[in-house]
Parts: sequence; structure tokens; C-alpha cells
Amino acid sequence: MERSIILSNLAASGRDTAPQRITELAAELGIPAADLFVVAGHPVPTELLPPERDARVLRQFAYRISFCDHSQLAALEAFVRSLPRAAAAQPLVQSAWPGGHPAETRFAAVLGELIRNRGFGIRELPFMGLSLSTLYGMVRRWDPSPHRRQQLCASAGPLGWTLPDLFAVADEPYSEALRPILHCHHLGRVLTAAVPLTTAQLIETAQEADRLSMREDQGVWQPVSQGFAGECPDHF
Repeated sequence: MERSIILSNLAASGRDTAPQRITELAAELGIPAADLFVVAGHPVPTELLPPERDARVLRQFAYRISFCDHSQLAALEAFVRSLPRAAAAQPLVQSAWPGGHPAETRFAAVLGELIRNRGFGIRELPFMGLSLSTLYGMVRRWDPSPHRRQQLCASAGPLGWTLPDLFAVADEPYSEALRPILHCHHLGRVLTAAVPLTTAQLIETAQEADRLSMREDQGVWQPVSQGFAGECPDHF
């Protein structure tokens, strides 16, 4: 079955799908199991959630890896995956709801939980070309709007999702003419790989990102305004 149909069906009626089947589908589709549990409307198993980490470090981490181009992101993802994982006994917690208030519509809830699966709040996300008020609104209510496709194109990459997959879950029409706004899913792959990392490991990874990108510290917040989405080798 085409993956977009599988994802649409899960979003519409996934509560009837057994957790074991969700885990199997996640492996088949190459989507984090935690995310597929969210799409299907199931609680995320505790062992799939990130550890509690310093929010300021998370924000700096996301900012600094966004300076890496595609080859540097690939090297950084390999670096992240080479780091030792914390002991399984380490307590894992769900971070606060990204928007501060519970979502009022289905996809707003899904989007908020995808962000939360990575341990982020709205303010910890890398610069995405969207205002903070827009991002807060996206995880509060998801109503019909001419801006929705642009918002999906901006948010899919940092979540590590391809545009066709996220559009299917959002029940929005997808066109191959659509492109990521600033960041493609290769940036999100690093953020997703970093889910198990501790605060100390995030600091270590941010230093490695600086080494790879040769980012010069200007002492002020300078978000990547262009990103590398235009150079994405698979245009997702």
C-alpha cells in the first residue's frame, strides 16, 4: 500500500491499530516509532521519549547545527549515533506542551506532540522562517487556511519528516512543486537522532557542529535565514 495512504489511514483511525503493528509500520516506513504512535492517536511509550534536558542548551544546539550543510549534517548524524546511550534506568519525562495550552484540533495536537517527541518547545526550535506567534498558533488550532501548505513546508524539515508524509498526516493536498522553506528533513534527521542524548552530549554535539561548519561565534543570536533546503539532493 502506498505510504501516503497508510499514513492517512493511521491519522484517521489509528486508535484501532495495535501498538505492535504501529512499531512494525514505523520500521517499514522509516519513521520514528514515537512519531507514528502520535499519528495513530496512541500514547508514546516512555522508553521512546527523550530525557529531561536544559532548554537553553537545546535551543543553542538546534541553532548551531542549522549552520551545517548536507555533507556536514550527514557527518554530524553519524557522530550523534556513535555517542553512548544513557542507561535505560534514567528517568524519562514528557516535556511541557509546546504551545503552553492543550491543542484544540487533531493535527495541532499531532504537530505539538511531534515537537515534544524531540524534547523541544516552540522557543527551542531552529529558526524556520515562521514567527513565534504563528508556531504557537499551529500547535493550538489547525483550521483551513491558505497559509497551511507554507507552514507545513517550513515545519516538516526540522521534524525530520518529508513533505509528502507530513502532508498526508495533515490531510492536505501535496504537489511535487512544493519545496522546504529553509530546512529539509536532513536537518531533522540530526534532531531526531539526538532524542536520547543528555544535556552534556548535546553540548558536545554542538561543538562538533561548530567544528564541521566553521561557524564563527558573533556573540549574538543570528538565525540561519537561508538554510540549505535549496540544495537538498532529494528535494523533500
